[in-house]
Amino acid sequence: MSTRLLIGTRKGLFTARADSAGDWQLEETGFLGDPVTMVLHEAGGHRLYAALDHGHFGVKLHRSRDAGASWEEVGAPQYPPKPEDAEDLDPMRNEPVPWDLKRIWALESSPDGRTLWCGTMPGGLFRSDDAGASWQLSEALWQHPVRKQWFGGGADYPGIHSILIDPRDPRRITVAVSCGGVWHSDDAGGSWHPRTTGMWADYLPPERREAPTMQDPHRVVQCLAAPDVWWAQHHNGVFRSEDAGRRWQEIEKPGVSRFGFGVAVHPRDPDTAWFVPAEKDERRYPVGGRLVVTRTRDGGRTYEVLRDGLPQHPAYDLVYRHALDVDQSGERVAFGSTTGGLWLSEDQGEHWRNLSSHLPPVYCVRFT
Repeated sequence: MSTRLLIGTRKGLFTARADSAGDWQLEETGFLGDPVTMVLHEAGGHRLYAALDHGHFGVKLHRSRDAGASWEEVGAPQYPPKPEDAEDLDPMRNEPVPWDLKRIWALESSPDGRTLWCGTMPGGLFRSDDAGASWQLSEALWQHPVRKQWFGGGADYPGIHSILIDPRDPRRITVAVSCGGVWHSDDAGGSWHPRTTGMWADYLPPERREAPTMQDPHRVVQCLAAPDVWWAQHHNGVFRSEDAGRRWQEIEKPGVSRFGFGVAVHPRDPDTAWFVPAEKDERRYPVGGRLVVTRTRDGGRTYEVLRDGLPQHPAYDLVYRHALDVDQSGERVAFGSTTGGLWLSEDQGEHWRNLSSHLPPVYCVRFT
């Protein structure tokens, strides 16, 4: 089982560690006072990465070679200059889409750790082959004609928040966009194709509800042992694919609520997945003011509502899309909330313990 959990928050990066007795301790790790929007432990290596949002001073990326004891700034992705004649308007707001980095929303590494992929707002995908020293924009995706149909949902601009790398072939890359659907490449980003068949959006008129560029998958994950099985927590439901996103099937009764942000799938059992449901749209708080986790162990046919150790009414913790994670054993599950709560389960969610109630709002958690 993993014994370390990285927690990116609105006011810094924290680490929870388990000692030999199984007790978990929380410690400050770095960047206290700064928003840490994403963290990554490089696959097969020792390097850590932390993305920071300094607001007026821009987005920064830092790397650690010693498990977080010290950090060095590396190059953040940069967009090319926007052509003066570029017709690039957000279709919802009818405002120009900026060609500059607003947020790092996803960081993933190839299974061998040689390549980093970075998803950003306003919708650019970047690749690094030198441990973050330099980045290359996926021009094929950025210049794709349909990219101009993407739009911001809860955020001002569209953003790439999920990156799937096929463990059998790292050239197979998939990204999910809010709002812009799911896009797949078989050639390391050289060309892109939509993979949203079966998804639908209830916020669109009937004739547009299946439009690939209008879908809002909040989070998409894949099972490492069965990488053709994908789960998606969509804006208006839960979807599952057994053929690498070529066709999605809606899960009609996903427990307490169809709405939520996070989803985590068991690394070896593609039928087991966890969600944190919420009231949808402008409400965005736990259903009935009771914080629960839902779990399916049969591919979505049935769901269990897990609440042992979690706060019940009144509890109004919202869990962001990257703030739910499961470790490589599939036993330890953790999540953090917008009200600074952090919970851990060591038995797949049957029982939960509160590691902290006083963190800053949690953006992401990742086992290492």
